[in-house]
Amino acid sequence: MTDDKDASLAQIPGRIRELREIEEISAIDAARDIGISPGDYDKYESGEKDIPISVLYKIAQCLGVDATVLLTGEDPRMESASVCRKGQGVQIERYPGYEYSSLAYNFRGRTLEPLLVYLDPSKEDAPPVTHFGQEFNYVTEGSVKVTVGGREYILDEGDSIYFDAGLPHGQCAVKGPARFITIIQEK
Repeated sequence: MTDDKDASLAQIPGRIRELREIEEISAIDAARDIGISPGDYDKYESGEKDIPISVLYKIAQCLGVDATVLLTGEDPRMESASVCRKGQGVQIERYPGYEYSSLAYNFRGRTLEPLLVYLDPSKEDAPPVTHFGQEFNYVTEGSVKVTVGGREYILDEGDSIYFDAGLPHGQCAVKGPARFITIIQEK
């Protein structure tokens, strides 16, 4: 990851704290509203602990802003269409081995979150996550093991899976690096 990406990621906790204070929401209330412990919330807001992507979206919802505001410091601007050129998505690295690129970050009021995900097989697998809504994964490169509710599915390039994101789930690369597109519907 480049120094620019590191600097951008380091600004996220400060944006969260500032917005929470502007909205006059206590850290304890924010933690309760997003369903995490106050201790974990404090670690996310201080930058002591990386914020999982699903928690980042819950924080944005709690604060009444688009997740793009937390990621970039700017409101999304587009209402009818938003183009994301190759390599130009907003980069998010929230779990070891996962690199996310938000593909619709500049679309205002989106109800889906399309992300391009790169899996690094040399990193330790992230623990399973859960979030509201549904999720779709489409493998564009390599092979991905997707675990949903304890069942494992091996997906190769061109394969896809759609599932209830409320079930514990996770992905990991199989036999080398992999990329997939995930579309998350949380609202």
